[in-house]
Amino acid sequence: MLALAALSTLPAPRAAAQAVDNEKKAEQTAKQAEFDSITQAITVTEDRQVALRAEIAALTKDRTTLNRTLIAAGKRSKQLERQIGETEGRIAKLRSQEEDLRARLSEQRAVLAEVLAALQRMGRRPPPAILVRPQDALTSVRSAILLGAVLPDLRAKAEAVSANLSDLVSVKDRLDSEHARYKADATQLVEERQRIALLIEVRKKDQSASQKALEEERRNASELARKAGNLKELIDRLEREIAGAAGAAEEARRAEATRRPAAGLTSLGGSGRIAPAIAFADAKQLLPRPVSGVEIRGFGEEDGLGGKSQGLSITTRSAAQVTSPADGWVVYAGPFRSYGQLLIINCGGGYHALLAGMERIDAEIGQFVLAGEPVAVMGDHRLASAGSVGIGASQPVLYVEFRKDGTAIDPGPWWARTDDEKVSG
Repeated sequence: MLALAALSTLPAPRAAAQAVDNEKKAEQTAKQAEFDSITQAITVTEDRQVALRAEIAALTKDRTTLNRTLIAAGKRSKQLERQIGETEGRIAKLRSQEEDLRARLSEQRAVLAEVLAALQRMGRRPPPAILVRPQDALTSVRSAILLGAVLPDLRAKAEAVSANLSDLVSVKDRLDSEHARYKADATQLVEERQRIALLIEVRKKDQSASQKALEEERRNASELARKAGNLKELIDRLEREIAGAAGAAEEARRAEATRRPAAGLTSLGGSGRIAPAIAFADAKQLLPRPVSGVEIRGFGEEDGLGGKSQGLSITTRSAAQVTSPADGWVVYAGPFRSYGQLLIINCGGGYHALLAGMERIDAEIGQFVLAGEPVAVMGDHRLASAGSVGIGASQPVLYVEFRKDGTAIDPGPWWARTDDEKVSG
């Protein structure tokens, strides 16, 4: 009975898994809080803001230059986010080592006190004069014999304490170095985000002439999104009834019809293109992931609702930069049902790329975007979206889906290999 009672008090596997999940969430929340506290203390100085505005004002206003600068800034931003994540991992390991060393030293406190006391006694009591005080000399000799027997053990313990102290100093030095790197990368990231915001501001000013038409299209698209029952219906109706989306779809069809077959491709081409450089089907292993983060649910995995995920879900940093995964024309940018903020890009050849879970979208219906071009920004926490249902992550989650003729397909074969994968594989 006692055994059964003891077993009944043990946590069930599900409860144990929940405890581990809660611990991970707490750790992630702590990391995010630390990052937020650092970035909130960092501001782009007035001098740097003036310099950034001067740098952007000096750019020629042609599309090629603007695109090239935006893509480069987006790439740097994602790289810095990746570096910060790696630094956080190293800091967590070093802190764990520091805690372990402090615990060991705490256990060795009595040994340290014993060694120091022995040294003090030896210093205060020099060997007595044998002829004057023989009794003291005998006591001293006996003490020396005992101390001689104990000394090797004390020395070994003292060396262990010394080694732990040395390791602690080394760990603290490395922690200081990692914190300095962390702050330097965070400072650069804040500046890159400012640069991207200014570049997008310039791009929007160039579109101001057609602002009224854009607003009208946004309203019409929102109305269609409200009435559409699913994504396929939404895309079909947008590309039939919304001028910008219809124009984008027509441009995609025209580009597909006039494109020559591609062979031996290693890149997507220059930043001056106004149509996809290559067919989407030929872009396998070439497309950049839209955000820097950790994939927590892949294509075809359980979606938490009894079905299979039709895309992939990636956890990101707070306010992470989202870039277009492919060349294409924006056919929708706005809220849609359980997807939250949704961006749909027509990539030509019947292919569409969908992004959801962002807080803000920086692209307009009908706009042609390049692979790697900044198009959206994540929020400070996970927003409800169809792709993140059932995911316990507290940090932002980006949902990515590729479709071919209205059917979801695995995006895995399209991603370019990262530098880490190239080294390891």
